[in-house]
Amino acid sequence: MIFRDIDYIDEDFTVKHGCITIEGDLITAISESMPQGDLSGFGEIINGAGKLLMPGLVNSHCHVPMTLLRGYGEGLPLDRWLNERVFPFEDKITPDDTYWGTLLGIAEMLRSGVTSFTEMYALCGSICEAVELSGIKINISQAVLEFSDGKLSDNSRFKASEELINTWNGAAQGRIVTEASIHAEYTSNPEIVSDYALWAKSRGVGMHLHLSETESEHIGCKERHSITPAAYFDKLGVFDMRTTAAHCVWVETADIATLAGHDVTATHCPSSNMKLGSGFAPIPAMLRAGVNVALGTDGASSNNNLNLFEEMHLAGLIHKGYNRDASLLPAAEVLKMATVNGARGQGRTDTGLIKEGYKADLVMLDIDKPHLTPRFDFLSNLVFSAQSSDIVMTVVDGRIVCKDGHVLTFDVSEAIEKAFKAAMRIADEL
Repeated sequence: MIFRDIDYIDEDFTVKHGCITIEGDLITAISESMPQGDLSGFGEIINGAGKLLMPGLVNSHCHVPMTLLRGYGEGLPLDRWLNERVFPFEDKITPDDTYWGTLLGIAEMLRSGVTSFTEMYALCGSICEAVELSGIKINISQAVLEFSDGKLSDNSRFKASEELINTWNGAAQGRIVTEASIHAEYTSNPEIVSDYALWAKSRGVGMHLHLSETESEHIGCKERHSITPAAYFDKLGVFDMRTTAAHCVWVETADIATLAGHDVTATHCPSSNMKLGSGFAPIPAMLRAGVNVALGTDGASSNNNLNLFEEMHLAGLIHKGYNRDASLLPAAEVLKMATVNGARGQGRTDTGLIKEGYKADLVMLDIDKPHLTPRFDFLSNLVFSAQSSDIVMTVVDGRIVCKDGHVLTFDVSEAIEKAFKAAMRIADEL
């Protein structure tokens, strides 16, 4: 595959014009003009006139089967939203429901330029089956919760986590990467956390958790343990492995230094944090401290979509307004959060950039649009003007999985029908 005569975002996050050559799943050449000689072996040659090629987006915190709960539990803060609406609904979700809810969410993500996502949920085998079919990439973990003083060896979710890692790690030609997951400090106990961290480290897998999402969570941890959630997880050895910490809304100055020191990826979820009234994460301070900050949507019940272009737009705006400083989070920084920073958080060091030798995880946009004209600043247009509907192609590992708004790897209409029926059945049962 060759993208010819196209504008593209290079590895330094500046816009250039040229040709991008894809062979197999890799970007093999970036040049100013078309390769010479016989091009018959390169497959499709795509005319890039009026188009822009960018790295695929990485949704760094998601609960994708929660598409089944879209619009369910509106207007509640996190604790009531979880206990009164989400947990009762989730208790009735079957593996089949999970499969169709996942395909529904993947369709939404592929159409909006997401080529990889970091997932934390249950019934993970069904999620992996949907990922394998769809062509997208995933870092997936079974969330471990423990509401008593129970031990790790007796925890059913730990057993599911172990099964997930044993069964699916490296599957789908490496598109599936399995991880460990502690849901949060307030849904665990110290012994579980410490033992699970040691186990995960011995298996060489990453960790995914929620961290200081709400003020009550943050203060509650300090009352229970006399330290912040970040200090709690650090003390128990969780940050000794590659870790993605979702939200980080209420982290303190010392916590930020801890995250930076352990190279923890802090995933910023602006839509979810505002919708649930959780607050505004100190993203500028994290970036100044050297924290790897990525972007996530959270689940479709607290967002209510999986559109990472919307998260870029919000992230680029709210910190300027909240801090009354228009210089904060320039467009290039936001784009890095949505692409290469997310890939780094997943431990995928061969993607997230348009660079020779990197995986061909790419998104092509039609920029010949009224709302993207003129183009004094390409990157600013992408963050503040572009819409997910501008995407005309999504490529994962060199394979076109979505074109002109149509997912090519599975029947989206079937996913819509089956997911809708599952959601309605569960709602009727409650």
